[in-house]
Amino acid sequence: MNAAEYNNNLITALYCRLSQEDLQAGESNSITNQKIILQKHADMLGLHNCKFYVDDGFSGTNNTRPAYVQMKKDMEAGKIGTIIVKDQSRLGRDHLETDAMMELVFPQYDVRFIAVNDGVDTINGLNEMSGIRNYFNDFYAADTSKKIRAVQKAKGERGEPVSTTPPYGYIKNPEYKGNQKEAPWLIVDPEAAAVVKRIYEMCAEGKGIVKIANTLYAEKILSPGMYLFKKTGNRSGKPKPGDPYLWAERTIRLILSNQTYCGDTVNFKTYTKSNKLKKTLKNDPSKVLIFKDTHEAIISRTLFDTVQKHFEGRKRPDKFGEVDKFCGYLYCGDCGRRMYLHRGKGIKPEDNYYQCGAYQRSGHLCTIHRIKANAIEQIVLGNLRKITAFARSEPDKFYELATQKGKAEAAKIEKEAVKQQNEIESRLKKLDSIIRCLYEDRVVGRITPERYDEMVVGYENELAELKQKLLELKNDVSLFSQQQQAIKDFVDKAKKYIEMPELTPELLYAFIQRVDVYEKPTKYSKEAGNPVMIFYKYQMTRREHAAAALGITPDELADMQSESTENMDVSA
Repeated sequence: MNAAEYNNNLITALYCRLSQEDLQAGESNSITNQKIILQKHADMLGLHNCKFYVDDGFSGTNNTRPAYVQMKKDMEAGKIGTIIVKDQSRLGRDHLETDAMMELVFPQYDVRFIAVNDGVDTINGLNEMSGIRNYFNDFYAADTSKKIRAVQKAKGERGEPVSTTPPYGYIKNPEYKGNQKEAPWLIVDPEAAAVVKRIYEMCAEGKGIVKIANTLYAEKILSPGMYLFKKTGNRSGKPKPGDPYLWAERTIRLILSNQTYCGDTVNFKTYTKSNKLKKTLKNDPSKVLIFKDTHEAIISRTLFDTVQKHFEGRKRPDKFGEVDKFCGYLYCGDCGRRMYLHRGKGIKPEDNYYQCGAYQRSGHLCTIHRIKANAIEQIVLGNLRKITAFARSEPDKFYELATQKGKAEAAKIEKEAVKQQNEIESRLKKLDSIIRCLYEDRVVGRITPERYDEMVVGYENELAELKQKLLELKNDVSLFSQQQQAIKDFVDKAKKYIEMPELTPELLYAFIQRVDVYEKPTKYSKEAGNPVMIFYKYQMTRREHAAAALGITPDELADMQSESTENMDVSA
């Protein structure tokens, strides 16, 4: 039996590949068309035992294509005698990989390789054009990648989403046509959105990711992958039908860090170094672009910020599995750094203490600010009980007291914001005029197209930054109305949480914004306590907090200011 007869008894692999770019080029590269061409050529050569290997939707620069990898395994196992492709670019667009396959691997396994349109058949030997074709196929992929990256960059800088997959909780808006000002690209999926909101609330209440996953599993809530599969039949989320309620910890963590749920479009969070290096890398924060309020939010910014604070702090559980309840809430009042809980085998639970993170890093950056964990807990819980009791018993007086500072601040913010708005709007008009003049200069030939592009990029970037700043200023003007709502929410929660036997993460999330601990008036004193300032969700000042807790007005408290400070001191 000669070599040709032996090869003909083995599999004739008919390999087809189609990428998204090839699909846009027309019908000639479609999988159906490739199959017809390859089967016809195999029949013409009298090759039997044909088997199709198909990679639909895979780039030629990807050397881990499923069907391609399987074909290589079958070849290495001695099952394949001939491989036929429509042209060399179907085999791949990485010239190093494709050259190695054609010149080294195929001969090593006695495999006949045929590229129909390129006139290649290794039974007749390779020619020098094969290597050149592989190089140009590679060049085409790199050039296409460069053009796509440029388009994506322009889209992302305009505020259009660069992601194609909506996050769990949203679906694509069928009315979105590439312009978010006309129609947002995301709309809320009510069923999944309720789960997202619940995950955030459980985290804010102090539940860890494992507990959240176990809760969702116990309540038989479908994982995102299974939910997508059951709703659309899409398998991109890697559904697990055998365990549909199993939530991966990584999935929950990604949900809890996704700012899209606040209603924002976040572009360029990740990047790849080139079209050949597929590894996704985290981008520098300065290069991430955030466009606010581009679609309907699922969670509030306050809730999102609360969860982020939780993850930024130290989260190591103790021997009882409990996580530091003040994680993300407790700060040094003097340097502003976080305070960290210190506990260990040699420390009794009642002697656990917090100290300044800056001091912990280097003793010369700040002082220790040491305060016992049970002492700060007593301070916060005691003050919280007083202020919520006052909010329940005299809600009108509480509301008036809480808004006094807010009104003054709102007036100041509005005055400054209007001034800046006028300046920005004036500059925007000038920029529009400059860009229009530059365009006219380019049209009549006073400047080159290259110079025009170079200058316009800078002006357009300034234009985008000013528009974003203008939007932020408009948001600032509405701060007072937001504070009013926060005060109403505080009163409602005060009526809900009447019994407070202990301080829980749920209570902290419901009422507390942050807690500042200052150094003792007498350093290292065992008698003097640490002054503590508690900021509630409605952002009253320290003086107003104390007044509300005592049931008096801030003016009545003026003569008692130093005394109120002493009342808030508790020995550590």
